[in-house]
Amino acid sequence: QVLLVESGGGLVQAGGSLRLSCAASGRLGRMFQSSVMGWFRQAPGRERELVTSISWNSNMTYYVDSVKGRFTISRDNAKNTVYLQMDSLKLEDTAVYYCAADVTSAETWLMGPFDYWGQGTQVTVSS
Repeated sequence: QVLLVESGGGLVQAGGSLRLSCAASGRLGRMFQSSVMGWFRQAPGRERELVTSISWNSNMTYYVDSVKGRFTISRDNAKNTVYLQMDSLKLEDTAVYYCAADVTSAETWLMGPFDYWGQGTQVTVSS
């Protein structure tokens, strides 16, 4: 069984911060250290988008332009966990955020496709 479980979502005022966590377990727990990890989000009526991703050794990261300078992805391979620190949140950051793992792509490719997905956690930014 492959499990990715997100936590840390919630309601926050614009300008505030949230930290999301995603823990891998089961078969993915054993592959986590070699996997590219990513965070996606999907807002109502919009397509799911890749927000950020990180290489297995944290040496490479990708951020969509809209979150650069505000969001930070990190990982702790010893804990099989990836994090998303979200600062200076804006109303348009409201979405369901999904954690995902790419266990098949080359370690220098951060754009997927992603093989495994979490169930999602809601982030709501209010004015």
